[in-house]
Amino acid sequence: MKVTVVIRPTEQTDKEKVTPLMYEYIVDFYKRPRPSVEKVHRLIDILVEQKDGIQYVAEVSGELVGFATLYFTFNTTRADKITVMNDLYVIERFRGTGVAQKLFKTCEQYSKENDYAHMAWITATDNHRAQRFYEKMGGVRGDWLNYTI
Repeated sequence: MKVTVVIRPTEQTDKEKVTPLMYEYIVDFYKRPRPSVEKVHRLIDILVEQKDGIQYVAEVSGELVGFATLYFTFNTTRADKITVMNDLYVIERFRGTGVAQKLFKTCEQYSKENDYAHMAWITATDNHRAQRFYEKMGGVRGDWLNYTI
């Protein structure tokens, strides 16, 4: 399927359209507990400010079909600032159409244009489709293990 996709930063007016996408990603795809709508909206507000991160949406014919989120942080071993692409999500019917590539490339371009040392990202160990995608995009699996508490 050939689609015309527009990638742009999330705006305040997108809040009601991007919220269901974020729930689909959080709850349906990753099987995590559903955060309150207030928390999701607060996160969108933070990302719209573009101080601690930025979120891009993919729009096809007025419909939001995906998003990618970059967070801004630092890497001590590089003594430099980096971006972390924490999310890259495309609704199922638009997977394989080039939407994910455009979101990824937009995040990569933002990182380069704003002088970040590199863009990092993680994915679930069982998300083999995402792993193949990231390798296709030129990503190299790192040597670090991720822990959470």
